[in-house]
Amino acid sequence: MDLQLRDRVIVITGGTSGIGAATALALAREGACPVMMGLDALPLQLSDDLQQAGVRFSHHTVDLRDHERVATIIDSIVTEYGRIDGLVNNAGITQDNLLMRMKEDEWHSVVDTNLNALYRLCKGCLRGMTKAKWGRVINITSVVGSMGNAGQSNYAATKAGAEGMARSLARELGSRSITVNCVAPGFIDTDMTRALNEAQRAGLQSQIPLGRLGLPEDIAETVAFLVSDGAQYVTGETIHVNGGLYMG
Repeated sequence: MDLQLRDRVIVITGGTSGIGAATALALAREGACPVMMGLDALPLQLSDDLQQAGVRFSHHTVDLRDHERVATIIDSIVTEYGRIDGLVNNAGITQDNLLMRMKEDEWHSVVDTNLNALYRLCKGCLRGMTKAKWGRVINITSVVGSMGNAGQSNYAATKAGAEGMARSLARELGSRSITVNCVAPGFIDTDMTRALNEAQRAGLQSQIPLGRLGLPEDIAETVAFLVSDGAQYVTGETIHVNGGLYMG
């Protein structure tokens, strides 16, 4: 599928594993230049796969809660590539606990990484997009932001907040031909779900009409479409990719 993304410069947070890595590869195979930001180093296999795609790419190690470091990296990306065309806010953490047992730092660390970082990243990346009058912002949220989940009030609040933020930005930026959307994954086959025992995984799958966990590539292909011109009339939306687990 040719989504005509050649040379589009797309920043992806948390882009070294799981959904983020699959998104980087999906965009690279469509000709885009993925620029990854996050805590982890770039895995050798992902680097090899991106090289085989024949596109420019780079990786920046950073704690997204570090405002000054994030701003410096955004400036360096613009210097290196000339612009930023899109931003995929994928990085996120969980620190699960029942609310009555949740510590202040468990609440604040999740909010700062999953929501406050979006403010910093969007503000930095959108300056160039507004001048160019073209851009894409995609927030990776979660089915939990719509359904809720016991023990994840902090995480659910950040994901619901990211969706509200996207709808507001869509209204602010539409006149500049910048679209802002969310992709809300359900249960995806990643390191986190692989750590579950067989009974727990079977319990999850029993809730999904399609009968399987999602793949990171299921999310990545949706993101790639939203980045493309084929989605130029889609904004302010949350696309649920969950195998039918939630049908809102």
